[in-house]
Amino acid sequence: MSALTGGIPCASVPETAGEQWLQPLRDWPHQALRMLQSEPAVVRIVMATVQGSAPREAGVCMLVGQALVHGTVGGGQLEWQALSTARLMLGAERPSARIHRFVLGGDIGQCCGGVVELWIERYTADDAPLLERARASTERGAALMRSELSSDGIERQVVCDLGSGEESDRMLRSVRERAPPRLRRTALGAELLERLDNPLLPVWLYGAGHVGQALARALMPLPLRLTWIDSREDLLPKQVPDTVQCVHTLQPLESVASAPAGARFLVMTHSHSLDYSLCRAILTRADFAWIGLIGSNSKSARFRSRLARHGVDESLIARLVCPIGVRGIDSKWPAAIAIAVAAQLLQGISADAIDERIEAPPQAAAGSCGHGSCEDCHPSDKPVR
Repeated sequence: MSALTGGIPCASVPETAGEQWLQPLRDWPHQALRMLQSEPAVVRIVMATVQGSAPREAGVCMLVGQALVHGTVGGGQLEWQALSTARLMLGAERPSARIHRFVLGGDIGQCCGGVVELWIERYTADDAPLLERARASTERGAALMRSELSSDGIERQVVCDLGSGEESDRMLRSVRERAPPRLRRTALGAELLERLDNPLLPVWLYGAGHVGQALARALMPLPLRLTWIDSREDLLPKQVPDTVQCVHTLQPLESVASAPAGARFLVMTHSHSLDYSLCRAILTRADFAWIGLIGSNSKSARFRSRLARHGVDESLIARLVCPIGVRGIDSKWPAAIAIAVAAQLLQGISADAIDERIEAPPQAAAGSCGHGSCEDCHPSDKPVR
């Protein structure tokens, strides 16, 4: 059976999570390093290419160990068969990587109807230095992983700088959402280029009461970076995911200045007076992406009137969302409110992403000539040789 193609054996897949929930996956190099501390090998499954309808988008991946699975490539028969191969690769030295192409309807009976290619690769403790470089590169900006597969095995390289190739330069220049993986066949086998950086949007949540706690639980598994702030230390959890920062402070208002530009804010503290002060401070900054305030229509009207009296610009006041949550959910249960608010937040993020893809101009290369028309700054779309 070829390491590059070949069929997928239908070995049975053991239980993946036992008593634990399946874990979401955000920073895969970091998670792979953590898994290798207790596992001899970890297999990564990457949705390398997608044509037509598919369960997930190109670039998503999952990690498979003997004990746990992190992430998903969409579930169903596609994921089951990929897990079968991953389990077999955990205990075998070869192949270290392989590619599988699926016509989802014809090959495995999934009604999505598209065609996907999965890149499946194994990591061991010997790969820890590479994974650490990959993890560190995501903190500095745009970065790539170049993986070259041949009959001799797999060679990987972390690429952070321009100049290593036309295709990699194009991907490094691109807006992250416009840089899906590039999989191509070569004379020796295949090459996969994929972006490592995946910046998480900042969300600042003020309040750890019943709704705040329910909302934090809803937001934690999402691809967001959550900062959760309250003056009551006993209400903030001790153990949270790496993408969550709990901030106990007796002066929550002072923390507003520390939020990054473009953050999304949710205000739901135990004090209406504090809620108002937070809203005023956030609106005055004027560099926020979104602000939502828990409350009724009457609370909204009172706050807007006070903000106007305090000189806040009408255009900024109009951006205050109150009441919050998608329409049509009338339940007052904290978990129901949290679901409605999380859905509204995701709707706004998706709409903003569409607007950015439409409006964003091409990015110039670092150190480009400045003329904006030469081949180095704007490479052609001719295929990489």
